[in-house]
Amino acid sequence: MKMTVIGKHIIAELYGVKKELISYEDKVREITERVVEEAGLTKIGSVYKQFEPYGVTGVVLISESHVSLHTWPEYETVNLDIFTCGDPNKTEKAFKLFLEQFKPKSYKHYVLTRG
Repeated sequence: MKMTVIGKHIIAELYGVKKELISYEDKVREITERVVEEAGLTKIGSVYKQFEPYGVTGVVLISESHVSLHTWPEYETVNLDIFTCGDPNKTEKAFKLFLEQFKPKSYKHYVLTRG
């Protein structure tokens, strides 16, 4: 049976991210929305949740699938999930843009071909 590739999925953990970038919803939203736009993804809507005293969860529904992230400022960590169907280059571009914005000291990621 031939497998049809329908999308690319990147799951990543970013370490050593400055707390001021990931503690509060306004900054996380600003970064995430910019990345979605600059990567050429088609935003449908987004939801963000501010935790107390800090930490954010965000989900952006895109025509191509979704972008989600969860931050733990106390550990300087971001868990990131980017899944797009269609042009796989957009997934890679979004991931690179997140790395540029969050500037982690290190990260690990997994790339899955979906289909």
